[in-house]
Amino acid sequence: MALNIPGGEFLTGSLDVISQSLTIPVLIILLVIVIISIISLGGIIAEYTSRRKVPVGTIRDLIYEINAAESHEKLNGVISSAKIPKSQKKVLSEIASSSELGDSSREALARKLFEFEEEKTEDALRKTDIITRIGPTLGLMGTLIPMGPGLAALGAGDINTLASSLTVAFNTTIVGIGSGALCYVIGKVRSGWYDRYLSDLDALIDAVLDRMGR
Repeated sequence: MALNIPGGEFLTGSLDVISQSLTIPVLIILLVIVIISIISLGGIIAEYTSRRKVPVGTIRDLIYEINAAESHEKLNGVISSAKIPKSQKKVLSEIASSSELGDSSREALARKLFEFEEEKTEDALRKTDIITRIGPTLGLMGTLIPMGPGLAALGAGDINTLASSLTVAFNTTIVGIGSGALCYVIGKVRSGWYDRYLSDLDALIDAVLDRMGR
């Protein structure tokens, strides 16, 4: 219908040029997404083999030990010998070493340190979250863009061009959906780890603040 109105041919031609010009950028971005997904998969495997799983009982016992510490030196000793990740020890040690601060200032320091740990976990999840959302979208774009020339080739009886267009369409769909699904799983697994990490850290920070407030 657009061809039957003044300027319709120009408009449809412009849209066709724009859509076809997106083919190479979409393919390049999909290739980058695949590389990032593979790197993320290797990263989560390495993280799984190196991470320290902290049982609830360990956190419970550590809270009791923090509460029973008779001095700031013993409190630091309890923290340094605890079987928790080094990043948690660093936060707790910094709070435990802030004896010269008032209660409000110490709580502000603890809150800021905890927020920094939250930001680190969000940064670690951001890449996979983005791919989870845009991977299928780019796969759909990579599917639809070649279909225009493919259908035009079908009308002209050019089977080779049609087959080439369909190949690109199917490949981009598989890559986009596959990368999105993989990053979704990676993000879910990491999110569970980091939620547990932050929950443990929050409980331990409260215990240290309570002990420092005496």
